[in-house]
Amino acid sequence: MKVLVLHGVNLNMFGKRDPAQYGTVTLDEINTRLGALGAELGAEVECFQTNLEGEMCQRIHRAVAEPVDAVLINAGAWTHYSYAIRDAMAILTCPIVEVHMSNIHAREAFRHVSVFAEVVRGQICGFGADSYLLGLRAGVAAAGSAKV
Repeated sequence: MKVLVLHGVNLNMFGKRDPAQYGTVTLDEINTRLGALGAELGAEVECFQTNLEGEMCQRIHRAVAEPVDAVLINAGAWTHYSYAIRDAMAILTCPIVEVHMSNIHAREAFRHVSVFAEVVRGQICGFGADSYLLGLRAGVAAAGSAKV
């Protein structure tokens, strides 16, 4: 099983960016935790981060051809307005899990809306770095049930 984890804009700054909101864990630490959990769950985890919207769309397009069994995405601010990324994800046939470290519903009003909501299986938010681990478990479970 292969799970693709997509990290969006500004997420390379985890550990430095607004520690009150996101904690002090770095993106590399999150990726290491995801890899370890993936191994426990029998899944290969590939992580990709970009600050360029077009690069994110291209990576999603490659996932159509590879293919991957599940996708986790934390697109950062793109979650709230990138119809380009939303449309790219709509092409995927595997389960997609949207994750956020902070509780986007308890923050600024513009963060309450996800333009991805119609194309993702579900959303996990508000659990810090554990949101990613919960998302990986959900993605692996959803991909496993889709193959049955």
